[in-house]
Amino acid sequence: MKTNDFVEYIVHDLLAQIDGINARAMFGGHGLYKDGIIFGVIMDGELYFKTNEKTKIKYEKYGSKPFTYSKGRTKSITMSYWKLPAEIMDDPDELKKWVVESCRISRLKKK
Repeated sequence: MKTNDFVEYIVHDLLAQIDGINARAMFGGHGLYKDGIIFGVIMDGELYFKTNEKTKIKYEKYGSKPFTYSKGRTKSITMSYWKLPAEIMDDPDELKKWVVESCRISRLKKK
């Protein structure tokens, strides 16, 4: 699946039941926003949601990993965005809860 097709699928199919969702191109991927608050990113054909120290534990239980990227030849940067587990993507009610939680985390980090 091409990147733009995947972004369209995420925004218009997977998250269609949630109002206020859109995507914007950024840094070789896309940021996911709800009502202007970034809560997720799409990078390399994968969907990641914003986490904090407390919520990343849920992602770890599903075997999820954080988004990382290389800076230069030797430095690896780990972001506070974790790959959304497939089980959550398959459950619309649970997915909505995870979106709301990620939005809350992003709002708190902005303050």
